[in-house]
Amino acid sequence: MPAPTAARAEHSYLDAEGVTIHYYVWRSGAPKAVVHLVHGLGEYATRYERFAQDLVAAGYAVYAGDLRGHGQTGLQQYGGDASKLGRLGPGGVRATIAGVRQLSGIARAEHPHLPLVLLGHSLGSIFAQIILNEHADDYDAAVLSGTPYRTLLHMNSGPLNRRFRHLGSTGAEWLSRDPAVAAAFVADPLTFDAQAAKLFGIPDGLRLLGRPTKLAKDLPLLIQIGSEDPLGGPRSVELLAAAYRTAGGLTDVTVDVYPGARHEVYNETNRDEVIGDLTAWLDARVTSPAA
Repeated sequence: MPAPTAARAEHSYLDAEGVTIHYYVWRSGAPKAVVHLVHGLGEYATRYERFAQDLVAAGYAVYAGDLRGHGQTGLQQYGGDASKLGRLGPGGVRATIAGVRQLSGIARAEHPHLPLVLLGHSLGSIFAQIILNEHADDYDAAVLSGTPYRTLLHMNSGPLNRRFRHLGSTGAEWLSRDPAVAAAFVADPLTFDAQAAKLFGIPDGLRLLGRPTKLAKDLPLLIQIGSEDPLGGPRSVELLAAAYRTAGGLTDVTVDVYPGARHEVYNETNRDEVIGDLTAWLDARVTSPAA
């Protein structure tokens, strides 16, 4: 019997620059922790509906916002003009990251007695790395999906579909081995293919670079990627994990690399395995006093 579906609540808040950020909450019953999900470039929060339902079924509440320039946030910024999606608006990367932290604050305020997990995918994982460098003490655990080591040598800024272009005609084959994922991505009016360096410009593009520094809190960290992820890949993630253990000072760093999987491990053909590993990891490390 399928798990019951959690209702998705829609909300919004104003960021410090006056941009309206749309966000969504999935919860059912008494959650044991809260997961703040940060999506990637060229997509939006409710694209993770199925994933959010899986997390709720496992006992977690989920908060996820449409980043500036994305989804309903981007549409409101640009008067419904989807051709302008991807432009972050005033304050650029710094303001966008501040807006992510603002949503974490909302989630924490609404569930003050529950652990809070920061989960970032792709660009969202880059933002999460930046946030953890300065504000790790705001969270109880962190998960990075489809993430790279943020250097020019270890993060691919070129066409991400290059090595997969012989496998199909959508240009989105790099996302997953499941052809339906690529087909849905190109058919979706709110998704778009973009390269961060070109879209954000040189100053904001450079702000995406960096390495782990000494974190304010020794929190558990999980990294999940596919072995065929073109953004970073296994070697990139090995370096990232090593940096979190040494420079970052983390003592609990887990790396799961899935053979053959591509960039979106939560949309992969082995997604049940990936999500099972995620929820088992969370269950082992994130517990609330009331759980």
